[in-house]
Amino acid sequence: MDLTLFPTKGNLILAKNSLRLATQGYALLDKKRNVLIREMMEFIEAAKDIQSQIDTTFSEAYRALQIANLNFGINTVGRISYAVPVEDGIKIRHKSVMGVEIPLVDDETSEEGLYPYGFYRTGFALDEAHKKFEKVKHLSLKLAQVETSVYRLAASIKKTQKRANALKNIIIPKYEEAVNQIQNALEEKEREEFTRLKVIKKMK
Repeated sequence: MDLTLFPTKGNLILAKNSLRLATQGYALLDKKRNVLIREMMEFIEAAKDIQSQIDTTFSEAYRALQIANLNFGINTVGRISYAVPVEDGIKIRHKSVMGVEIPLVDDETSEEGLYPYGFYRTGFALDEAHKKFEKVKHLSLKLAQVETSVYRLAASIKKTQKRANALKNIIIPKYEEAVNQIQNALEEKEREEFTRLKVIKKMK
């Protein structure tokens, strides 16, 4: 309903209340957007660091695997790899950042210093390759967690920005105009009433 069609004090109060709520809503959305942007930038920096670690560790792991292949033979290393169990210790929890669900990955897939194969026909090179690839796996899980967080935060920032823009550019100006029009109409009525009373008084 267009409040300006009925310029009454009641509608003026309604328009002012709506304007106040819209302004408060915009302030909250702006604050939310800034918090989400700050969180996203921290995750982006973390992703760069993790990706760098993955690149370095994967190169080291691949070199260690090549040495193990040379020492024990590709077929032997391939058979030993069957001893590595299927991963089933990855748990995903969530935390909320300004209403955005951020994943938290708990990795319980292996313990430090334990190897899934026996010591027969194995050695340091294979142990080193296993250790490095385990580190790559853990870093990949962290990277997946961080990249998913960045994606969700970016989507929420976009949605929040859209709502904030609607309030700032459409809703708030609309209620500001309604308040001004109602106030002007009421002031005009008061002037007319005052003039009418003066005329009546003069006639008496």
